[in-house]
Formats: sequence, C-alpha cells, structure tokens
Amino acid sequence: MTGRKEYLRDYRNLDDAGNVRFGNNETCPIRGYGKITNGQFTINRVAFVEGLKHNLVSISQLVVGTGNAVTFNNQGSVITKEATNEVLLKSERQGSMFPLNLKPVTGRQSLCLLSKANSDVSWLWHRRLAHLNFKDLNKLVAMDLVRGMPALKFDNDCLCSACEHGKQTKQRHPTVINPKITEPLSVLYIDLCGPSAIESIGKKKYILVIVDDYSRFTWVLFLRNKSDAAEEIINFIKKMELMLNKKVRTVHSDNGS
Repeated sequence: MTGRKEYLRDYRNLDDAGNVRFGNNETCPIRGYGKITNGQFTINRVAFVEGLKHNLVSISQLVVGTGNAVTFNNQGSVITKEATNEVLLKSERQGSMFPLNLKPVTGRQSLCLLSKANSDVSWLWHRRLAHLNFKDLNKLVAMDLVRGMPALKFDNDCLCSACEHGKQTKQRHPTVINPKITEPLSVLYIDLCGPSAIESIGKKKYILVIVDDYSRFTWVLFLRNKSDAAEEIINFIKKMELMLNKKVRTVHSDNGS
C-alpha cells in the first residue's frame, strides 16, 4: 500500500474498498488500487491509502501467484524469477530494515530513461499490436496510451519475416497498346456474373458487363436467366453496329457456359 497516488499506474478508483487500521487504532479508507512498476519489475494490486506516510509491501504479495522468489541475506534482498533464476530486483539492507529499492515510473517517462526490453518482449508486443512498427510502439509507451503495456524501450534486433513478406511489391505490368484497335467496336470484352442472392425490382439476378476496348465505354445489362445471355449479346451487337455504323470484329470472354 502507498499514500502516493502518482506512483500508481492503471489506477482504478473504488468507492467501497475497505479500510486500513494503523497501530494507534486509527483507520483510513482505501481509495482504490493500481500497480507500481520500474519498467522491469511490477507489483500489482497496490492499495492507495490517503494519508499513509510510508510505503508498505507484503512479501506474500511479491511471491504468491507471481512465479517470483525473495531471498534475504546480510547484504539485503534479491527478487528472482523461479523458473529462470533471472534477477528482477536487488535491494541493500539498511540496519535492521530491508527496504525495497524500487524507483517507480510516474507519468510520461522519457524513453531514454527507460530500460531496454529483451528481444522476446519486444517481438511479443510487436505481434500483439498487429505488427506495429517499433517507433510507434515506443511512442505508445512514452505517451502512456496503452493500459497494461510495460514501461520499456522496445527495439528490433532483426527483420520481421511477416512484415518483410507483407511489404514486398511487384513491378507493375506495362501498359499494352494495341495499334490495331483504331475504332470503337473493334474488340469487346464480355463477362456474366451471378446469380445474385438478392433479386432486383424487375426479378433479375444476372449481370452482363460489356466493355469496348477502344473507348473503355461500359454497358451493364441485367438478365432474369443465364440462358438469356446469348440473345442479349446478339441484340446488343446488332444495335451498336446499327447505331455507330461499325462492325464488331472480336469478342473476348472467359469461356463461361
């Protein structure tokens, strides 16, 4: 518990969180809970007790359910990860007291003062935030924009294969200019799509698209049945040839039945 609200990150104010009774039999209400971190080591569920003059920490809170271990000796205390024996925090003994040497991160911390995250943590947050680049990852930390994000400086030590693959581009296809096409209706591109799940007002479910290669003009015809396509194409060609006084030379399709 602490009496310094500015030490707490992700603080949640609570109306009825109980009381704390001191040695002189006085009580103070618990205003809420948050967490204290120095960027590498975090203590969760720290109570904010208004008026408390000294910060107090329970050893059981440091080890129960956290996977941490606390060792005391003549020099001081050491908090380590039980699985890897990694040292998380060292504190020197002062007389008969074992204070916790934890300098909490408060407010928006300058990136240059933050500890550098190891490679596994950096890439974990890179993937969690949809492969966000590391410049913006560090901006999120500096501006304290993501709740629960560790106050660490993220750095990439290699290229992300997924990002590298996703950003690969192909050289664009060159524009094909056919000098033989010199007038409308020389080449028509035809495609039929459908049936649509929703019918039009006229009970039509198929769409016939015709594109003139010369002018890029597009006609869209709506059909009730797929079998109507052949008749519609013949009628369309006759109509256009009569209107423009030109002949259709070539018709391209995807060989759909």
